[in-house]
Amino acid sequence: MSIQALREKRGTIAAALQELVNKPDFDTVVDQATYDNSMAEIDKIDAAIKRIVDANAKLAEEASTASMAEGADRAARNKGNKAMSVYAKWLRGGDAALNAEDWATIRNTMSTTTGSQGGFSVDSEVATSVIDRLREFGGMRAVSTVIATSGFGGMSFPTSDGTTEEGEIVAENATVGRQSVAFGTVGLPVFKFSSLDVAVPLELIQDSNVDIEGFVQGRLVTRIGRVTNRMFTTGTGTGQPNGIATAATVGVTAANGTSQVTAVTYDSLVNLQHSVDPAYRAMAGWMFNDTTLREIRKIRDGQQRPIFVPGYESGNPGGSPDRLLGSPITINQDVASMAASARSILFGDFSGYYIRDVMALEMYRFTDSAFTRNGQVGFLALMRTGGNLIDANKVRVFVNAAT
Repeated sequence: MSIQALREKRGTIAAALQELVNKPDFDTVVDQATYDNSMAEIDKIDAAIKRIVDANAKLAEEASTASMAEGADRAARNKGNKAMSVYAKWLRGGDAALNAEDWATIRNTMSTTTGSQGGFSVDSEVATSVIDRLREFGGMRAVSTVIATSGFGGMSFPTSDGTTEEGEIVAENATVGRQSVAFGTVGLPVFKFSSLDVAVPLELIQDSNVDIEGFVQGRLVTRIGRVTNRMFTTGTGTGQPNGIATAATVGVTAANGTSQVTAVTYDSLVNLQHSVDPAYRAMAGWMFNDTTLREIRKIRDGQQRPIFVPGYESGNPGGSPDRLLGSPITINQDVASMAASARSILFGDFSGYYIRDVMALEMYRFTDSAFTRNGQVGFLALMRTGGNLIDANKVRVFVNAAT
């Protein structure tokens, strides 16, 4: 069965399940059995879709025959971007491969740091493609507000809690009242993140049939994407970004002596949802890891109906993400698993978390003896970025019981 047919089949099953769990006369025997069987079928379809996607990605990688230099030259001709071609030449040959015209392009459109290590601040189009790919990792960039700045200096955002403020009725010829507004500030500093060295065999560098740009950038993006998502999620705010789970105000703390050390109840989820002001709930959603989702899928409401509703396959017409109590779900594996005193479930409008990128992605190419002895060339990427929860009213966190 094709991947499109599988997605259509999943969407049909998911739509039927949404109608099923909303039945006013949900039967805890017959309907529950239908729900369980359909969820098992959706799990099988998801696994089949993943196998096809993984296989297609592998085949595409193995079938790549166009060299990076040719691809970059083509992009340069199509887009008028000489820097793309220069970037490809530098990946393969380093500083020595560039002629005077290439160096003029670097001075005009990029920048360089001199020295034996060959630092190279990549063209903005290349940097943008890397940052776009970072959205694939973890979930934070997909739901947060992402801004780009050109400077490394400190940045502060004004904050003010206006959720309890309201106006007044004024009698004719009467003096209007006054209410002071308290403002605070939240900082948004940036930090330098490293991909660690990526060692590439000389044979790959020299083989014109290898998409060296895709290989190198894939490794660099994966490493930076993982570490930044973890910091945006659980960073302490001291010497690193202030993660959303760290910065969020506690909405519900499970009582000790209950099952909620490694679990959560229906009532706690409802209470967490309503701990967020209604003004923000229209755009709010859930965030937790896949292990937590597994446990939540077992929870039923007071009428014994499952509270988890599978969504349509994303990208399909009329599709929607998985939902919990009517709100969408974001899976973020860096959110803590449910354990004693863990901040394991987030609910709110995640656009209140700001990620700041400084658009100066730096790449380095190493040809020193440490790599040459092993027949390798080293690459390294450095990126400056940071994150913080700017509006603390928008997100609340559930804390598991301590004992």
